[in-house]
Amino acid sequence: MKSVITTTISAADAAGRFPSSSDLESVQGNIQRAAARLEAAEKLGCNYEAVVREAGDACFAKYSYLKNPGEAGDSQEKINKCYRDIDHYMRLINYSLVVGGTGPLDEWGIAGSREVYRALNLPAAAYVTAFVFTRDRLCVPRDMSAQAGVEFVSALDYLINSLC
Repeated sequence: MKSVITTTISAADAAGRFPSSSDLESVQGNIQRAAARLEAAEKLGCNYEAVVREAGDACFAKYSYLKNPGEAGDSQEKINKCYRDIDHYMRLINYSLVVGGTGPLDEWGIAGSREVYRALNLPAAAYVTAFVFTRDRLCVPRDMSAQAGVEFVSALDYLINSLC
């Protein structure tokens, strides 16, 4: 799984060298932010059901036409799948926070998602809306500390940008 540490080691190994001092500074910065990432992961894990529900509700509030006949959310089964997908992405964000890199999102969530959404006629903008809502709803210090919030927002921004 890709993380700052595995990426640094892989790059040094591919070049046949030891990690440079700037490589090690990058790893050290990543390690120093670990407590904040783990706090964000813990807070998300404790409240993920509410986060997913609110994100999905925001998606369907903005794109209410999705529940019209012939659209991506025209049945309860399809609506449930949307919430399931949001839940899946939130778990991948959680995993990314734990490992300290974007590997879980890259490997299990982003690769091929645009093609899948296009093939199934699912609007990626609706998912982006859900994640933007989650990002903008975050309240520091109510939900988590400022540094944990920075880490969580960074992971959400990474996902949002990948879906755009």
